[in-house]
Amino acid sequence: MITRFLLSNMDRRGLVFLALIAAIGLLVPLANLLMPAGSPFHVSTATMSLWGKYLCYALLAISLDLVWGYCGILSLGHGAFFALGGYAMGMYLMRQIGSRGVYGNPVLPDFMVFLNWQELPWYWYGFSSFPFAMLMVLLVPGLLAFVFGWFAFRSRVTGVYLSIITQALTYALLLAFFRNDMGFGGNNGLTDFKDILGFNVQAQGTRAALFAMTCVMLISGFLIARGIVSSKLGKVVIAIRDAESRTRFLGYRVDRFKLFVFTVSACMAGVAGALYVPQVGIINPSEFAPANSIETVIWVAVGGRGSLVGAALGAVVVNWAKTVFTSGFMAPYWLFALGALFVFVTLFMPKGILGTAQGWWESRKRPAPVPAAEPAPAE
Repeated sequence: MITRFLLSNMDRRGLVFLALIAAIGLLVPLANLLMPAGSPFHVSTATMSLWGKYLCYALLAISLDLVWGYCGILSLGHGAFFALGGYAMGMYLMRQIGSRGVYGNPVLPDFMVFLNWQELPWYWYGFSSFPFAMLMVLLVPGLLAFVFGWFAFRSRVTGVYLSIITQALTYALLLAFFRNDMGFGGNNGLTDFKDILGFNVQAQGTRAALFAMTCVMLISGFLIARGIVSSKLGKVVIAIRDAESRTRFLGYRVDRFKLFVFTVSACMAGVAGALYVPQVGIINPSEFAPANSIETVIWVAVGGRGSLVGAALGAVVVNWAKTVFTSGFMAPYWLFALGALFVFVTLFMPKGILGTAQGWWESRKRPAPVPAAEPAPAE
């Protein structure tokens, strides 16, 4: 019944997006595992992991579009939720190393042995269990978003002030995770992962499974976001975006609606971070950098705010361009190019790539107006 409801409220571009991601999630791993290396249809493991990273960013962009595009909350701290989910997954992967680390300690990760830690901190307990780690992937970002949002939305902090506070939260976490005594690896972070669920994290089959799972989670995140915005709750959320004071005057508890959407969005960002870490192979405090959260806003703006599909498209396009341009002579100028792209889209494509393309296509399909017949001259 839930699936029928979601599909019945899905527009054409949403269905195309779901079909495309499902096809990619099936065909790319098969092309990697079954096609020989010399075949033109073979997808290398490195390429698959790179595009898996792009799809993780697409899920992060959808989570931000849910709160910014539909609720009007410009969060500059979603990189923090992404990083917290990544650290939860990284802690699980570090516990799986066991005695195979450089120092051979079966309990303590290498960085703790190097820093002369004598015992495992209490907040690392349980991360040897995959279900517990996955619970933390959702619970830690979600709880932080709930507590932060409860205070901010009840105090009616909105607009640029809320954006500044979310960025300050991200920066505070960046400074905290850089400290060695926090127990998260300091500025080196967590790396040198070996296994996930008993499978070698570097193996070709494991990489293919991670890519397929990323596609599954991207589809699930899109369906959850789409289900929210197309429901009665979503109509209220959009009303809050367009006229918050009027919505509050009609009797709706605006802070509760904002809090719900903000918390769900943070959980989605945490899942994106958890999928990102095993494919990239490292998580460190640089993921908390405020610039990362600002880049996420640019992805959503470039793709098309308030469309979900456009947010995912913007994340993939911008990060693909970043990979291309930072590997050649344009590398020193990438940040300038990114800023110029954001300014260009804001001025000339305010609806983003998807909205502009859709408007152009609809204008082409619209029949040309028939000129009115001239009145006959009076006799």
